[in-house]
Amino acid sequence: MPIPHDRDRHDRVRPDRVRPRALRRSLAFLAVGALTMPLLSGCGEEDPAGRPVAEQDIAPAARNLVADGGTLSWAVDAVPETLNTFQADADPATSRIAGAVLPSMYRLDTSGRPQINSDYLESAKVVEREPRQVVLYKLHQEAVWSDGREIGAADFAAQWRALSGKDSAYWTARNAGYERIEKIERGDNDLEVRVTFARPYADWKSLFSPLYPKQVMGTPDAFNDGARKKLKVTAGPFALKEIDREDGEVTLARNPRWWGRTAKLSELVLRAVPRAERAKALAEGKVDIAEIDSEQAERIMLAAPAKKSQGAGPLSEDSPLGQDGTPAAHGPDAGLTPAKSMRSWAVAHGSDEEAADDEAGARKKRRAAVAEYTAQQSALRGFAVRRSLEPAFTQLALNGSEGPLSDERVRRAVARAIDREKLAALVLEPLGLPAEPVGSHLALAGQAAYADNSGALGGQDTDEARALLADAGWERGGPLQPVPEGKKAAGAEGEKDEQDEKGEGKRGSGSGSGSGSGSEDESTYVVGDDNKPYDGDENLAQDGKQFKPGSAPGAYAPQGTRAPADAARGPLAKNGKLLTLRFVLPSGPGTESLRAVGQRIATMLERVGIRTEITKVPDESYFKDHIANGQYDLALYSWPASAYPATDARPIYAKPVPAADGSLSVEQNYTRVGTDRVDQLFDQAVASLDESETRSLIRKADARIWAAAGSIPLYQRPQLVAARTTLANAGAFGFQTPVYEDMGFLKKGAKGPARPTEK
Repeated sequence: MPIPHDRDRHDRVRPDRVRPRALRRSLAFLAVGALTMPLLSGCGEEDPAGRPVAEQDIAPAARNLVADGGTLSWAVDAVPETLNTFQADADPATSRIAGAVLPSMYRLDTSGRPQINSDYLESAKVVEREPRQVVLYKLHQEAVWSDGREIGAADFAAQWRALSGKDSAYWTARNAGYERIEKIERGDNDLEVRVTFARPYADWKSLFSPLYPKQVMGTPDAFNDGARKKLKVTAGPFALKEIDREDGEVTLARNPRWWGRTAKLSELVLRAVPRAERAKALAEGKVDIAEIDSEQAERIMLAAPAKKSQGAGPLSEDSPLGQDGTPAAHGPDAGLTPAKSMRSWAVAHGSDEEAADDEAGARKKRRAAVAEYTAQQSALRGFAVRRSLEPAFTQLALNGSEGPLSDERVRRAVARAIDREKLAALVLEPLGLPAEPVGSHLALAGQAAYADNSGALGGQDTDEARALLADAGWERGGPLQPVPEGKKAAGAEGEKDEQDEKGEGKRGSGSGSGSGSGSEDESTYVVGDDNKPYDGDENLAQDGKQFKPGSAPGAYAPQGTRAPADAARGPLAKNGKLLTLRFVLPSGPGTESLRAVGQRIATMLERVGIRTEITKVPDESYFKDHIANGQYDLALYSWPASAYPATDARPIYAKPVPAADGSLSVEQNYTRVGTDRVDQLFDQAVASLDESETRSLIRKADARIWAAAGSIPLYQRPQLVAARTTLANAGAFGFQTPVYEDMGFLKKGAKGPARPTEK
């Protein structure tokens, strides 16, 4: 799922569809909050940024092997509501269209680093530093808008005025960087643009990508409304031809005024296809390329011709085997066993006529479904799964605003209890992708600012986690608060009572079966000291034995019997309360992998005495009602990587401050954990014009973010794309900005790259 170009919007955070080795440090340092900074590379030392963990997979082919013409149909989530990437409701499709039809001064390479876009610029550099920073852009001499007008200073100036934040009539979603500009003027000729900054800005390369014509940026009406439904003037290899909202299609056609390499495709069609229906859409020829989930990827790989010779023929109604002879994991007969098949046959041919008729009808429907599925599998043989890692990472967020996690020692204990390598392997190894934990909050491996700073917190260490919890006052088997007469015992059952009586979760969480939200889709269970989920309606003693409310673990043993050794490893308590954390996870389709990670984390935490109350909530309320509102203790969601972390990451990790109305302003810092020093490092980094100094400051900020333990980066998100085997230069792009003019279908007889499964 591509990340929206709009880098300052909250919807950059998202649950995974299932949206980054440690130096060990002593408990003494952790307990007093001291921070040992990881050593950074010096002159002549190896660059800590390294290389991307996974290469892109786009079926590369030379342009002379790609046919001229053809239409590529590309699945998107929806037809965009706006074509203006700077508006709040811009989405990934908005960015994809802008990338194909509008100028961008810089593009990202395969390592996620900005490179000058030679189709629009001959050069761009800082020509003055004092008394003001001045950047001089020299434009490509053939660069023109589709109406024939040259791209020039007037377009740069119009975009600056619209996004500077000085005119509230422009409904902008972001203005990062543009507010630092003092003036924009023509240089020595029409091909030069001089941008003067009022304050130094390290991330100046992030500006004017994309660049809209002055017709769009020149007036509030044109910006707010005019660019939502149409773009009359463009300047890319493609131009906007048509938006058909009824059929859910956006058609881009070759731009006849394009001065660069001619686009290989005649048309590029973005077609809205729900993610759950993409395998079917591929098989029916509705789309040629689509981002898919792991289940759909497995289905497509099973359909590959390489599997055919191993199989036992096509699926049949009474066979639980797939085309390769293995148990079917997909399709209408996924759960059909020989025993169930025999029973179905017996009922259909039995003496009970009514039951026989019903079963015969069901078998007929299954036969039709199997036939359809088999035909789809045959069609899917023409597709390959392109695999890489998305420029985004999944993190465990720890809400530090209240409750046990407001104590930094408890947050660090959670982090030390988690084995990030095992979590990465759980998600990525089954997909054949490298399972390497992410070592930075602010960049990914290969990007200039990356360095593994996880040593500022330390790696997985159960003993260290237990020691941190003990230092924070959480004791095993500690006394619980007295239970008032008529109430149930303290613990999980007592917490359930609080939900039942108040109609909401603890601290107004709005989660659980007693949630105030009233959503029937929400479900809650507790992972306790027996390493098994239970719903809190009954307490469990050692060895899984149940005991009556009001009793205690060990109560079933004769008086005087020594407590089992494992009793000392029970749940933790403090001030009469058990240590239980609310763990919120999405429940929608495609989030199965995320829930599996959440369950594994809960198991890891249970080993150090931390219980988790897992609540599964609908996707539409996951962020809005829980993450953004702080109604959680633990949560999993993703952030995209940025080539400009000094600008883009600051609001994510900025220290929350009180707002004028008394509320807490968190910007995008949904963990509510931040420090003044981190803010200072970001401020210094964004104002430095020395790139090496900026990188050093960003890495120092990241080390301190690690030490605060507000969020724990886990792994890069997998990027799975199904594409026709004849499609070249498109697929799982990884970091790289797509090169739309090179995409196309191989000429007849041209040999493309091997399938990923055949490498």
